[in-house]
Amino acid sequence: METVVVLAGGLSHERDVSLRSGRRVAQALRGQGYDVVESDVDSGLLGRLAEHPGAVVFPVLHGEAGEDGALREVLALLDVPFVGSIGAACRVAFDKSVCTRVVAEAGVRAPRQVALPHEIFRELGAPALVTALGEQVGFPMMVKPSRSGSALGASKVSRPAELPAAMVGAYAYGPVAVIEEFIAGTEIAVAVVDRGSGPEALPGVEIRPESGVYDYTARYTAGATRFLCPAEVDPEIAERSAALALRVHDVLGLRDVSRTDLIVTPDGEPTFLEVNVSPGMTETSSVPLAIEAADWSLGKMCADLVRTAAARASLAPTG
Repeated sequence: METVVVLAGGLSHERDVSLRSGRRVAQALRGQGYDVVESDVDSGLLGRLAEHPGAVVFPVLHGEAGEDGALREVLALLDVPFVGSIGAACRVAFDKSVCTRVVAEAGVRAPRQVALPHEIFRELGAPALVTALGEQVGFPMMVKPSRSGSALGASKVSRPAELPAAMVGAYAYGPVAVIEEFIAGTEIAVAVVDRGSGPEALPGVEIRPESGVYDYTARYTAGATRFLCPAEVDPEIAERSAALALRVHDVLGLRDVSRTDLIVTPDGEPTFLEVNVSPGMTETSSVPLAIEAADWSLGKMCADLVRTAAARASLAPTG
């Protein structure tokens, strides 16, 4: 049997979610006949990889340690084949203060955004910056860490008095916060998967949190959010949402699998929010729902991604 090393856990704030995703991916691959080694990211990782030469690594790490590209750079350095985007693409995709601007410059509709390092916000003083942000971005607005996932540290700000606390909350998860216009509408997640014959968009998943806010609790608590797949939008809007996700995947140079989160405004315009290079695979994650709606199975998709990574490695130049 071929061996796959599923990486999950890590030290980010999303460790528990990663472990849940990893267990599900490992189980799915075992169901496809693979010999699966589950591994955390620790001092023993390189030794475990050395014990399984030729094994394909399937990273299911969420948050900074798994999505900022650093670990994938190490895997590439060691000539270890892996599923997913290369390190350079991950760095751009993971940093919202960079990614949103790159996507917008490529012609994708995206919210107005300002990025502020903690030092600047502290040294220049909150009152003056609150006024300027209100003028530039407008209320309501979203405040979130530039490098974090699962909506950790993110909050909606409806009036100026709420902004300083929201900034503090974002800085708790990183040194740079992004402040962007709040886009009202229907939230949809569109996964893009390349099983070896080119990227294709899966059916969009409409997200309806019971609380009205798709925060960490709404994402990972069973029953806290309704997921509708396919999304209940007009076919034309569904096609445009899929096209947006494919465009983001291409512009950022992503490969194998990604998930783009977007908002369809009341006038029917899909608008980019963010992209994930290591989407969740838990029981409450949107990607497995989209896979099922496309008449695939999680095991088959994961197996196809592993085969694609292995084939890519076999074609890589040596010496």
